[in-house]
Amino acid sequence: MNQSAQIVVLGGGPAGGATAIGLTKLGYKVTLITEPRPFKAVEGISERVVEGLRGAGFTKALQNLPAPSPRLASWNGEANSANTERLINRTELDVGILKDLTDAGVTVIHGRVGKVTQESDSHRIELKHSTDVITADFLVEGRGRAAPGTGLKRLRGTETVSLLQYWKGEPCRPQSAAESFQDGWAWMAAWSDGTRYLQLTFDVGSADLPEKAQLVEHCNRILGTLPGAEPFMVNAVPTGEIHARTSTPILCNEPVGDNWIRVGDAAMAVDPLSGNGIFQALSSALQAPAVINTLLKQPENAELAKRFYQQRVEHLFYRFARIGRDFYAMEQRWPELSFWKNRSHWPDNQPLHQVTDPDSVQVTTMPVVSNGYIHEAEVVVTNDQPLGIWHLNGLAMAPVVRALQNRPSDQTVSDCLEQQGMPAENAKGLHGWLLQNRWIVEKV
Repeated sequence: MNQSAQIVVLGGGPAGGATAIGLTKLGYKVTLITEPRPFKAVEGISERVVEGLRGAGFTKALQNLPAPSPRLASWNGEANSANTERLINRTELDVGILKDLTDAGVTVIHGRVGKVTQESDSHRIELKHSTDVITADFLVEGRGRAAPGTGLKRLRGTETVSLLQYWKGEPCRPQSAAESFQDGWAWMAAWSDGTRYLQLTFDVGSADLPEKAQLVEHCNRILGTLPGAEPFMVNAVPTGEIHARTSTPILCNEPVGDNWIRVGDAAMAVDPLSGNGIFQALSSALQAPAVINTLLKQPENAELAKRFYQQRVEHLFYRFARIGRDFYAMEQRWPELSFWKNRSHWPDNQPLHQVTDPDSVQVTTMPVVSNGYIHEAEVVVTNDQPLGIWHLNGLAMAPVVRALQNRPSDQTVSDCLEQQGMPAENAKGLHGWLLQNRWIVEKV
């Protein structure tokens, strides 16, 4: 049987799902192909991730969201218990996402993608264990970090593997913990039903891991040395097999083409240490519908749309890569060991945030999202905001900056802002923001 779909999305996680919902809102017919993940996974998410999921249109997926639970971090020999996170069952989240997709009008096909062939102006998608063939005018690749990328150039960080093991114990209070050790770091979580999730992350090149049959014993021996792991192991036993997952940071140098795009971890995947996996996946997915809409309906702006998307994927990748780098650098007990040495200096030595000063504030033209399309507009760029700021709380910033830069020497900032038609209270608030972000300095 042959099926024809205008746009096909591969992968039903947060990135693929958010892209599909965004496209239906733009009036497209969307088919999404997905299969359940092969093992149960636990993930800790922040309130920022929750708001991102809600903003993407995932209401049913968030209906049974657990309350925040305590998170203990032990790093460089110091313990910190100030943070919390919500421990979600990814299987349950994915099921909820599929319900949201169906409600949004997305056609969902449950199956495993087999061969994908790019033809002259379309894509041919075969399903495993099925004779169905789906044809797509546009293909969205959202199957995660391990999504095939034959022929694509990719930047890879230090090769990293995470080994996951399930334990079962008595019902307990939900909690999680992260702890560094000589050859890597551990993340542990416990659900109220007694299920424990214990994961160790290693450097592939230097970990000297044993054969698969000895992996459980090897991991348990390490866990037994970690004080933070004890609450998760007491009166509990390992269950099932150990799962190995690549957690190497990966950036696709070309995440979009004329009739395809990669979203989420398929476009760029960061080190799980950053704790922002779903957030960064949503960041690219929420921009993708406007990029696709431009490619399909305004082909004269195709290069602009592709440049917009590539710049943002790269910017996001390096931002989170540097967050991970700086966190690894905080561990000072084993600076010469490969795991820590490699990660505390990658991807570069550029600071996470550049120092902004008035001389770096410039008005220029950059691609932006507007009314479901990518087009050029005047934005304000700085050392720390190279992609530009178009609006701030609905206010176009380029005219404001141009007026401030051209104001008479005896005119105050507040007077200049009010001259632009801004109410005095708003002008006062913006004045404070400009000072705080070093777009201006007070004249002495």
